[in-house]
Amino acid sequence: MAYALQQLVNGLTLGMIYGLIAIGYTMVYGIIGMINFAHGDVFMIGAFAGIFVITALTGLTSVPLALLAAFIFSAFICAVYGFSIERVAYRPLRGSFRLAPLISAIGMSILLENYVQVSQGALERAIPNLLPGGITLMKQNGFVVQLSWMQIAIVVVTLVVLTVFTYIVTKTPLGRAMRAVEQDAKMAALLGIDTNRTISVTFIIGSALGPSRA
Repeated sequence: MAYALQQLVNGLTLGMIYGLIAIGYTMVYGIIGMINFAHGDVFMIGAFAGIFVITALTGLTSVPLALLAAFIFSAFICAVYGFSIERVAYRPLRGSFRLAPLISAIGMSILLENYVQVSQGALERAIPNLLPGGITLMKQNGFVVQLSWMQIAIVVVTLVVLTVFTYIVTKTPLGRAMRAVEQDAKMAALLGIDTNRTISVTFIIGSALGPSRA
């Protein structure tokens, strides 16, 4: 029973992480109908940016401030990469045959992977656990079921992000523009919606979710 409960906790936490990834994927796919293969690589860059900030601030400030600084910096870096990728690799091919942007997306993914490998090395690097400990849910036959503070943070962040994005998509002018471009980009442009701006903002928002997942 205890082991099953622990696996349930771990599975729910992992599902929250997948949910964050899915938001960015579905936003881009819903707008332009293209799978952004470089999406995961942008998240990887966000993780490296977070490692850089946390390493630089270790011992200089408190853990919450270091995490907040890493989150903000990583979100900014990921947003810049998302915007740049859309402008360089995807926008010029938006009106071409469907296979062209797909190949471009795969190429961008390979480019980012090799760029990070050359600049940071091929060895694994991990962000240290800055939130040790947690809440003990139950004990059974020496097995301890624990909900860590990191898992709690993941759940809270995911729920907040999902709530915010639901509000953006359903209640704001930007969300209405996104839904209009998704249904018919040409008609949306004829009605005065800046489709290029809407798509760029979608890439920026989706990419900025990288630190939340990392």
